[in-house]
Amino acid sequence: MNWDIAKGNWKQFKGKVQEEWGELTDDDLDQIEGERKQLVGKVQERYGVAKDEAEKKVEEWERRADKAA
Repeated sequence: MNWDIAKGNWKQFKGKVQEEWGELTDDDLDQIEGERKQLVGKVQERYGVAKDEAEKKVEEWERRADKAA
């Protein structure tokens, strides 16, 4: 996934992110603003998982998103 594109089109990506991680609030999504590190951090925070686990979840989501594109 190209995060430069995601950042530039964040309003469109927000829905996809929220589909995957429904516990992320609108405020969380506004704070993320298309930044991968921020997404990993918010997944870690909201789901109570270790950083490595959050990173793994984001990587899996990226692979699925790339295949769907």
